[in-house]
Parts: sequence; C-alpha cells; structure tokens
Amino acid sequence: MPDQKHTIKLTVAQAIIRYLTAQFIEIDGEKIRVCGGGFGIFGHGNVTCLGEALYANQEALPLYRGQNEQGMGFAAAAYAKAHLRRRFMFCTASAGPGTANLLTSAALAHANRLPVLMLCGDTFSTRLPDPVLQQLEHFGDPTFGVNDAFKAVSRYWDRITHPAQIIQSLPAALATMLDPADCGPAFIGLPQDVQGWTYDYPVEFFANRVHRIRRQAPDHAEIEDAVDLLKSAKRPMIIAGGGVQYSGAISELTDFAETHRIPVVETIAGRANMVATHDLNIGPLGVTGSDSANTIAEQADVILAVGTRLQDFTTGSWSAFSKTAKIIGLNAARHDAAKHMSATIVGDAKVSLRILQDALSGYQSPSDWTANAQNERVKWDDYVAKNTAIGNGPASYAQAIGVVNDNCSPRDRIVAAAGGLPAEVTANWRTLDIGTVDVEFGFSCMGYEIAGGWGARIAQAENEPDQDTIVFTGDGSYLLMNSDLYSSVLTQKKLIVMLLDNGGFAVINKLQNNTGNESFNNLIADTPTATNQVGVDFEAHAKSMGAMAETVTNPADLADAFARAKAADNSYVIVMKVDPYDGWTTEGHTWWEVGTPHISDSERVTQAHIDWEATRKRQRKGV
Repeated sequence: MPDQKHTIKLTVAQAIIRYLTAQFIEIDGEKIRVCGGGFGIFGHGNVTCLGEALYANQEALPLYRGQNEQGMGFAAAAYAKAHLRRRFMFCTASAGPGTANLLTSAALAHANRLPVLMLCGDTFSTRLPDPVLQQLEHFGDPTFGVNDAFKAVSRYWDRITHPAQIIQSLPAALATMLDPADCGPAFIGLPQDVQGWTYDYPVEFFANRVHRIRRQAPDHAEIEDAVDLLKSAKRPMIIAGGGVQYSGAISELTDFAETHRIPVVETIAGRANMVATHDLNIGPLGVTGSDSANTIAEQADVILAVGTRLQDFTTGSWSAFSKTAKIIGLNAARHDAAKHMSATIVGDAKVSLRILQDALSGYQSPSDWTANAQNERVKWDDYVAKNTAIGNGPASYAQAIGVVNDNCSPRDRIVAAAGGLPAEVTANWRTLDIGTVDVEFGFSCMGYEIAGGWGARIAQAENEPDQDTIVFTGDGSYLLMNSDLYSSVLTQKKLIVMLLDNGGFAVINKLQNNTGNESFNNLIADTPTATNQVGVDFEAHAKSMGAMAETVTNPADLADAFARAKAADNSYVIVMKVDPYDGWTTEGHTWWEVGTPHISDSERVTQAHIDWEATRKRQRKGV
C-alpha cells in the first residue's frame, strides 16, 4: 500500500503541471517561476487530460491560445531569448499534425540554443484502439511515429509510457534546458491514455525548488594557453556572440576590452552586446556585417571568440579571417569552443573573462592597431548614415530602418528574421541600448517575425511594460505567417509591425541574379504561374485581425506614422513598398559559399560560377 502521508495520487498530466508550478529560478535576488506559462492549441491528443490540469492551474501557468503550432513555438523561443534563457514557456499540441507543426520551431530553438518545453500528444500506449485518427503506421515498428521526428531537433527527448517515468524525465528535461552548454528544446511525448493514468507520486517531487544556471570555471591550463596567445598578438580582436548576453557577461566583456584596448566585433546573435557609440565597438562581422569589422577581421592575428557558434554568416564561410590567424574559443559548450581547431576555454563567459583579464594583466593591444580599427568604424558609420538617409535612392529597407532607429526609445526591442531584413538590420541598426536586438538568423526562419515578436512582447511586458516591441517583416514572411498579429490583439500585447513590401522574396531573387540566373519564381511579378497579378491589401488584412494599420507611400512619411504607432494602445502595422532591386546595402559583405552550377547552358550562370569560385582562395580549410 502506498504511504498516503508521503504520496499523492495524481494523473500524469496533473503531476506534470504541478511539478512545473513548483520550479523557480532566482533572478536579481527575486525568486520567480522558471516556466512563465505556455502556448497551447487543444485537440483530442491533449485537451481532455492535459487541458484539465492546465485549467486548474491557469493562474500559476497562464496558457496563451495560439493560432498555429509553429507560431507558438516561435513565440516560446523569442520569450526565452528575451529572458536570456533563464525562463522558458511550454508548448502543447495535439497528436498528429498539431504536434508535427512544431517541428520547424523546435529546429529554430535547437539551432539558436533556446529552451522550449514541448508537451505533445501521442498515440495510445496500450494500442487497443489502433490505428487511431491521425496516426502514422509503420508496419515493421509500431513504436515509431510522428513524434520520433523530434529526436533530430531536440536536446532532450522522451515518450512517457508509464506514470512513474516523469519522476526522472521532468528533472532531466529542465536540467537540459537550463544547462548553458546543452541548452535547447526538450520534447516529451504524452500518449493519450497515459496522460490520464494515475500514480501515487512522492509528495517531495512537488516541493518548491530553486534552480540556478551553472557557471563553469575554466581550466587553468586553457587560460594559460590563451594568455600566451593573446600576449603574442599584434592585432588582437574579440568576436562577441549571443552567449555573452546569456551569460550576463556584458560588463565583463566591456571591462576586458577596455582594460586591454582590444577591438570588439559582433555576431548577428551578439548584436547589442555594446551600444553603437562605444569606442571599441567596431561593428557587425561577416556576410551581413560591416566593412569596419570585416577589414580588421582580415588583419587580426589572434581572435578571441566569446559565446559564438561561429556559423558561416559570421565567418564568411571561413573566409573572413587570415589563414594564419589563431582563434581562441571561449564558450560554455565544448563543441562550439573547439571549432576550426581553436584553442579552447571551456567555461562560463562571465567567470572566464574575469579570470582571463587578471591573467592578462599588463597587456594592451598596440595603440595603432586599435586606432586603425576605430577609424574603420568612423568610415562605416558615415556609410550607414548615407545608406539610411531618406532620399538616398528609391524607398529601401535601410531607409525604413534609419527612420525607426531615429524615433524609437532606447529600450524598445527590435525583432527580425529570415529574408533581406535581418541582413539590413544587422548592418544598419545603431544599437541604442544593451540587449535590445533579436535578429533570428540561427535557423534563418521566415515566419518568426510576428510570432516571435508576440513572445518577446509577453516577456517584455513582464519586465519593461512601457517599452515597445518593433517587428521588421517583409511581405513574403508576412504572408507565410501573420496570424499571431491577431494573438497580440487578443492578449493585448501590442506590437509595432513594419511591413515592408518588395513584391515577393526579393533577397533570394537578388541571390538568383547574382549567380547569373534569371529572375524566376521569387518575385510575384516573375512567377510564370501567377497569371493574375493581384496585389495584397496588407493594411486591410491587418485591420481585419483587429490591429490598427496604415500605408505610407515613402520613407519621408514614415516618422509621423511611427509616432502614431508609438502612441497607440493596440498593435499597429505600417505598410510601405520598397524597391526589390535597388536600395540594398552593398557594402560590408564577406564572401559566402553558395552552391552554384558547375555547368550550364547559360553563359551568365557558367561565368558566375567561375567568378564565385575564384574568390574562394581566402577560405580556411579547417585550421
């Protein structure tokens, strides 16, 4: 017989939710639930059991009703990013297509190292009613189903087939999501029958627990090796990635750079590690970067890469650096620290930078090197000022970015994702305050913008309710996923959406043209099957979902429209057409490896391949 004094009988679903309500984290001296709530769309796979448990706990774990499961996952990822991975949201979806819709957002969270908990319906563990609605049957393996697809895009994966399993599974999932080295999405499959089964759970399992983010100290020998390399440097450079913010190491990075007078460049995820006016902020690096950062990257002899996974848009497909440059990877994750045979410092950035700074005492970068880097930044700032100026050619992304930059509040949060806008924001945005930019380019996922903006706004409303969340999206991404504009209206989580219409997928059309190809199937005007060239009334569409909206005809009218959006108490969409061909930022790009046809009937395509490959000579081959 179970010990009734020390156990409590609950369903699996009730136990999961009770456990989540008892998990806390300490942030700035305040204990707060580590799970901020969840996003849910109910179906037969989660409504009866998990829905019952959530109803009883809706004050502790508020449930936001999504419009699309993929959008829910994007919102949860953006929420976690805004909270610097110290808090997360769960997503619950029904068995079958509802859960399958979360695959893309799980991949986005995985690529960006973001914690999201997925509590998803599954087929019946007993198999008595098989095959059930929406079940995929694999004739040779009845255990294999849609949910197994999440193994490729989850850091932790489990399927609960007995109620006792959650006693092990839930703590393991939380440990994964809160681990700086292994952070990412956790997936728990919940068979429809198992969700409702009961078990006498230990009362102790539901005791309040306060979690803390691990801060791993670096190995002494790795610090010594890094110090030797840095002291030998004549042209050192720091790459500051998103991990700097997740570690809370902004002040340590700044102190380190200032003490040793080392120029700093930022990755896309690391935008807003420093304000634009800091004298050691030399600009964004890489394919979507700046001439200033890329110029010094070519010349640097020792590179300290802090909190970055060094993806190809940062490294210019490993062509941005000298082949002889030495790289030191400082990262909580060994996998990221050791890339391209880097010397490694495996440890927390906040702790490791302090130790490294003390060990490097007395060293400063040569003054002429630092001054040269600063001069390059001045030239880049001049270019950006001209590039974003109203009247500098046809209406462009850059001009719209410049207007918003000039008129937003320093703590407003900027959200952008795949397409041309993340590149234009990365290159042209002048950071006004720390940690205010979310450019999702880890998975480069169209559709993240508005859903991610909604999730970011939920987080922002908890900490900075008087600030705005500003979303930059193109017409292509808007058409792909816009329904969470309605979510923002329903939940009174105001967004300002800059909807810049260039007539299709213009940035991919640009790549198509740059590789010698004719425009085909990217711009709506160049889509042969689009025989009815009808435009979308984006303003009317936004208004139909309850948002406020207006259309401006040129960047000169944008500032007044933006002021109206700032003053509004509801989500507000500003629509403006931009030129799909001209107005792109033309400076600041490194080489990027793109697969091109080795042969073609088109002379332009063949020549473009030859020209592209001719620039490969700077690419590092793994060393």
